[in-house]
Amino acid sequence: MRLTKYTHACVRLEHDGRVLVVDPGVWSEPRALAGAEAVLVTHEHTDHVDVLRLAGLGVPVYAPEGARLPDLAPLPVTRVRAGQRFTVAGFPVTAVGGRHAPIHGGQPDCANLGYLIGDGLYHPGDALHVPDEPVRTLLVPGQASWMRMGEAIAFAQAVGARHAHTIHDAQVNERGLASVTGWLAETVPGYRHLASGETA
Repeated sequence: MRLTKYTHACVRLEHDGRVLVVDPGVWSEPRALAGAEAVLVTHEHTDHVDVLRLAGLGVPVYAPEGARLPDLAPLPVTRVRAGQRFTVAGFPVTAVGGRHAPIHGGQPDCANLGYLIGDGLYHPGDALHVPDEPVRTLLVPGQASWMRMGEAIAFAQAVGARHAHTIHDAQVNERGLASVTGWLAETVPGYRHLASGETA
């Protein structure tokens, strides 16, 4: 499986000529969706889903039960729940987790699913849920208003993936990103930073 990281939380997955995109938000590049057969959305926040772009794309969208995505109503949206296993664009997927990580006082509280895809790639969305199944490649959030750096490191170490790459990093400048990637490289075996458009 070929993984290409795009800005913030968006990743493009390709295997046997098929394309699946996860979390194409308003900050991600439109080219991430070129030829996409389907899209997985972890939750309803705009940094993870650009509803206008998806409405224009017209491919099946998979999103958590309870996610508020009214602008996608004309599209074929499949609602997914934690523990559900399904196949989309030829990729086996297992949904895990359930809720967005809180920032303060329980807010925001919205549905958030992480997705285990293919042979062990894990995209957690905006949560640090450690799945019960083995993870080969972890997409670890690098920065968020709901997270401290130590939590990201502990999450990556708890998951114990062979490979790890940063997502959720568009809100940090170059100095901040150097700090985030430096800490992850020092503490998480198998970590490698992917710049936007870079493939692993």
